[in-house]
Amino acid sequence: MEETKKTLLDDSFTSAMALTNSGVPQVPDRYVLPPSQRPALGSSLGTTETTLPVIDFSLLHQPSLRSRAIHEINIACKEFGFFQVINHGTPSSVVKDALDAATLFFDLPVEEKMLLVSANVHEPVRYGTSLNHSTDSVHYWRDFIKHYSHPLSKWIDMWPSNPPCYKDKVGKYSEATHVLHKQLIEAIAESLGLEKTYLQEEIEEGSQVMAVNCYPTCPEPEIALGMPPHSDFSSLTILLQSSQGLQIMDCNKNWVSVPYIEGALIVQLGDQVEVMSNGIYKSVIHRVTVNKDVKRLSFASLHSLPLHKKISPAPKLVNENNNAPAYGEFSFNDFLEYISSNDFIQQRFIDTIKKSIP
Repeated sequence: MEETKKTLLDDSFTSAMALTNSGVPQVPDRYVLPPSQRPALGSSLGTTETTLPVIDFSLLHQPSLRSRAIHEINIACKEFGFFQVINHGTPSSVVKDALDAATLFFDLPVEEKMLLVSANVHEPVRYGTSLNHSTDSVHYWRDFIKHYSHPLSKWIDMWPSNPPCYKDKVGKYSEATHVLHKQLIEAIAESLGLEKTYLQEEIEEGSQVMAVNCYPTCPEPEIALGMPPHSDFSSLTILLQSSQGLQIMDCNKNWVSVPYIEGALIVQLGDQVEVMSNGIYKSVIHRVTVNKDVKRLSFASLHSLPLHKKISPAPKLVNENNNAPAYGEFSFNDFLEYISSNDFIQQRFIDTIKKSIP
């Protein structure tokens, strides 16, 4: 890790936050996207005619209304691979405290944050900028800290000690999202016609990676992105955003801006659910735009099976006649190995495990 830090420092590591704080009037060349990849800011393409699903999670806990909520989840997963949840049970105070702790972390002096810098995707706690500062051909206007979060007692001592409130506040939010994830996976399994306990043991023993992101104000948001188009490796990603900035790709390949809803959490299907469902549900392709006037924070809680546990299509969803397995099996570790040596912007990991169906 020390060698990785040295390489990054020798490469004039500059975070997006540091650039914004320095008052640069333009984004440096390394952040400028090719014209075909630039966001069409100011365009309402897809947003006027598309209503994105919002699900009242409390209905799942009411026996007479659970089937309605399961049906709504089924439709949302089929059509978008995405939905927002309200009344999800995570206290607003826990959410606010987590955002406050993240703000304090990203406001720390750069020297303090550099103690956690790494380009090694296997590090359990790492600070960085872009996707991977040392390998990205085009950089992205984002600073992040990522850390493993489940089981909390195993990882929390490795988390930042500064700001002093970080471990407590982000720890409480991590625990809350772990509980919510278990409930969501039950509902999604049920919506596929599987037992709601399907994958329960694997999920309880699984991994949780918390990616805390800061997208500083950007002088030229029309030629840069905070994150490029991608899908997540996870089973589900539970996303908290402080303001609008997330965009998802709809079935017509249009980019749709996800509205900011006070108190809501965003649920994104990842590659593991696409494989488990044998393609009935698809992981959502998404990206992040940046803003000239508003700094945006997000917490992406990525939940997956244990590091080396393979996931494959659920046996109940495949048969020898019409529904042959459409995917090979893979693990979280397989994904990490892939992104260590491949540009996942050029080819999504899930495309490497799809089977050609005769």
